[in-house]
Amino acid sequence: MASLNMKATLLSLLLLLVGLGIWEAMNQVPAASTGLSEYERMMGGADQEARVPPPSQVFSHAWDELSDPFYDAGPNDKGIGIQLAYSLYRVLTGYLAAALIAIPLGFVIGMSPLMHKALNPFIQVLRPISPLAWMPLALFIIRDSEGSAIFVIFICSIWPMLINTAFGVANVRTDWIKVARTHELSPLKTAFLVILPAAAPTILTGMRISIGIAWLVIVAAEMLVGGTGIGYYVWNEWNNLDLNSVIFSILMIGIVGMLLDMTLAAVTKLVQYED
Repeated sequence: MASLNMKATLLSLLLLLVGLGIWEAMNQVPAASTGLSEYERMMGGADQEARVPPPSQVFSHAWDELSDPFYDAGPNDKGIGIQLAYSLYRVLTGYLAAALIAIPLGFVIGMSPLMHKALNPFIQVLRPISPLAWMPLALFIIRDSEGSAIFVIFICSIWPMLINTAFGVANVRTDWIKVARTHELSPLKTAFLVILPAAAPTILTGMRISIGIAWLVIVAAEMLVGGTGIGYYVWNEWNNLDLNSVIFSILMIGIVGMLLDMTLAAVTKLVQYED
């Protein structure tokens, strides 16, 4: 296993270096050899040609940004650390609020066939709705961009957790529940001591899916509501035509999303191991 992991790591590094090398080399090709698009001709020819900056420029910009990530020079000029902190606050607030509702409700649905049949039509209607479709209604009712963004995260986070919790609870082995009844455990003790440990891996899988969706949605939500956050940062830098900052922020979105997923994946493996 260790040898396989080492080989996979080396292959990943090799692919990264090859990709960066091709990206860098493409920026060294003379403009005349690439040809000009109609837009570039309208903008004045090769001298005005706009290109995606090479990795060397992006890494240089990233070093400058990460050397002081929490600077605050005004409403439209904050460091990447502050922008990510705003986004993480919104994501975690909406995500935890969804967990407080989805997991208990999922237990009820999973343990009660009656509640499952009664609530399933509502779940099937509401689940496919795009989270961003709720944004206009949230802005009208809440009348606050921060609260509306958190509400959108809540909406997009609740469904994977709810469905996975209900599925995990409903599929707990019946003989374990029978043993709990034999020992005259109350329904509450049965839920905490028998059902929850057995369903925990499935519940955490739903939570892992939810955090990934929430991190995707917050970028689009912040582009709509503006103000602060990594989504607003990306859109603001695009309006400033600073592609170095745009690419850097995209990379930071990916890295933070990966870290969130890795955290929940580690917790899931730990629960499965202990189970």
